[in-house]
Amino acid sequence: MENVYGIMNEEILEDQRELVSLLESAGWDVTDAELSVYESPWTDDETPEASVTLSARKRYPNETVDDDENPFRVR
Repeated sequence: MENVYGIMNEEILEDQRELVSLLESAGWDVTDAELSVYESPWTDDETPEASVTLSARKRYPNETVDDDENPFRVR
């Protein structure tokens, strides 16, 4: 089974790279990536599953707003 996981890991890493690329092409900066590969707890076979967690940030242009008229200002 170890060889199968090695092949699966390469496929999963490629999927993760694709997800990161999609985010970056949409203007996001990926700041963290976590990948977990495990046997499915939901099935009786040993089918591997993966979970990819990505953190990203995106800066938006700042509009000039008078502080007194900012509806999000905490008073």
